[in-house]
Amino acid sequence: MNNLRKIGLSALAGSLATFSVNAADMSVSGSAAITFSDANREFGSNGNGFTMGDSLNFSASGELDNGMSITLAHEIDGGALDDYSITLSGDFGTLAFDGHGASSAFGAVDDVTPNAYEEAWDIIDTNGTTTGGTPTVINGGGTDNAFIYTSPNVGGATFKVYYVNHVSDAAESYMDFAVDINPEMVEGLRLGFASADHTIATASSREQEETTMYATYAMGGFTVGVQSSDLDDTTANSDQESIAYGVTYAVNDDLTIGYNYHEVEFESGASLSDQESATIGASFTSGSMTIGGAMNTSDNMAGAAATDREGYEFSVTFAF
Repeated sequence: MNNLRKIGLSALAGSLATFSVNAADMSVSGSAAITFSDANREFGSNGNGFTMGDSLNFSASGELDNGMSITLAHEIDGGALDDYSITLSGDFGTLAFDGHGASSAFGAVDDVTPNAYEEAWDIIDTNGTTTGGTPTVINGGGTDNAFIYTSPNVGGATFKVYYVNHVSDAAESYMDFAVDINPEMVEGLRLGFASADHTIATASSREQEETTMYATYAMGGFTVGVQSSDLDDTTANSDQESIAYGVTYAVNDDLTIGYNYHEVEFESGASLSDQESATIGASFTSGSMTIGGAMNTSDNMAGAAATDREGYEFSVTFAF
């Protein structure tokens, strides 16, 4: 995105009270979108179907006396303050305090298999919420007011740690980590692993352990990938395993098409059916405009036999 405006500031100390900043820059970027979707095709009313997306990102950054830099970021979305964070960076990497909006280390890589628009388990939403109305996915945890450390790139490898003190649904603090590797000796290859371990606030101190590993490879116009995830739960018959794969093809510099598949297997004692989700999508970019869309299906959603749903979404997005 192109910055609309950059202004030299003589002091940022009013916003970052505990830091001494030599100089700072203020930048603004944003995006706008018109989307038409039906998240639950043939089941219930979709209403108008058209929605508007709007986002303005304000960023103030400057250098500290010790050579490190500090960045304060705010996003206005839908006319209200949405995401916001403070990030300290230097030779050690970056340390961010995320007030709202960032994914955990695990959540950021919960499904990196290639797709041209959205993941196979996305788009479909039967009740308009993120609880019970969407396909199941193993995606870690986390909440607001979290610390996120990202290491420098060493030989193509980066390490990320996410920590939040007493998340709303846990008896203990939550932490996860992820390792992402782009080997310098194999161009186009990406490998990764992430792990999360947390305790849910119940009388029996329910514990969950989640892991995921993935590999993608890009060659020419094709990108292929596979990912395997696992959730172990101390509650009986609550374990889950998932497998995902995808392939995209860049027809040219502007047009990409893709197919993505995601399957979740539930522990046999739960008497649940395997959830199978798939999507076919495409995206076309011309300058700052992107046109994209996808058709998604999810069979036995959340393990409920014969709970088959379809959804679609198409959008036009402008970045500035």
